[in-house]
Amino acid sequence: MAAARDFYDSLGVSRSASQDEIQRAYRKLARTYHPDVNKDPSAEERFKEVSEAYDVLSDPDQRRRYDAFGADFRQVPEGVDPQTWARARAGAGAGARAGAGAGGGGGGWRTAGGGGGSPFTGGFGAEGVDMDDILEGLFGGRGRGRGSWGPIRGADQEHEISVSVEEAYTGGRRSLSIAGPEGIRTVEVTIPPGVTDGQRIRLAGQGGQGTGGSQSGDLYLIVRIAPHPRYRVEGRDVYVDLPLAPWEGALGASVPVQTPGGDATVKVPKGTSTGRRLRLRGRGLPNPRGKPGDLFAEAKIMVPTKLTKEERHLFEELAGTSKFDPRRPES
Repeated sequence: MAAARDFYDSLGVSRSASQDEIQRAYRKLARTYHPDVNKDPSAEERFKEVSEAYDVLSDPDQRRRYDAFGADFRQVPEGVDPQTWARARAGAGAGARAGAGAGGGGGGWRTAGGGGGSPFTGGFGAEGVDMDDILEGLFGGRGRGRGSWGPIRGADQEHEISVSVEEAYTGGRRSLSIAGPEGIRTVEVTIPPGVTDGQRIRLAGQGGQGTGGSQSGDLYLIVRIAPHPRYRVEGRDVYVDLPLAPWEGALGASVPVQTPGGDATVKVPKGTSTGRRLRLRGRGLPNPRGKPGDLFAEAKIMVPTKLTKEERHLFEELAGTSKFDPRRPES
């Protein structure tokens, strides 16, 4: 299995990047790889990768743990010293290489009894590293028996959750039925306002059960924003069509527009044609950690399909007097 890509590399930022730099990088990449915009088959996976990286690095606590433990940050128990963890990882890896070189077979890892097993099972790795001593520092001396190291924290689990654009804007509360190794169970989840597609919601202690009385793992809900008949979402920005009458586009107007947060009014400049985007700052999805997204109303010039006698007369009069030719650039 290929190694997971570094989150900083995924966003194209340095490890010292500020929260603003991380957010800017995410918004740029989200606009590029969102499946609604980019139809390349690989775009969706790239978008998921970028979203996961942003979800971790935009959270100060998760970023701290990721910086300390790398890809293992979700599995490492609270309170573990990063240097001790690194020693354990390095010692286990050295032990595996030594075991393989000594003809240890396909198992790779060696235990005190000589058989294959966990990288954290008792025994000595290369250069005399006593894994039991290291694990005593990690887990308070538990599991010093041969071939076993006692209680094990439950595994983290993932589950996708589909939310509407309105739920993503306002937040809400859900009851979810989740199937797992322990059977079907119901969990209560609070959806925070401003969640984005691909974001993870952590439910501490709601993952797999631990063994020997150890704590359960965490459950991570991966947010998927459902398609909407009116709105299109890119990151935190929301896009909506704005139907306009020909005279509203030509003369300018103030017209109502629906947003996920309620009705608003957009000022249409005179000379607006189909495709022009009118921005309402801060009317996109909220952001609990910074600047909210924007709402973009995209002009769509509409013409009546049925004309009254007077309307036909006025349009014919306009056609006879106007010098405007839409197929030729205006001087």
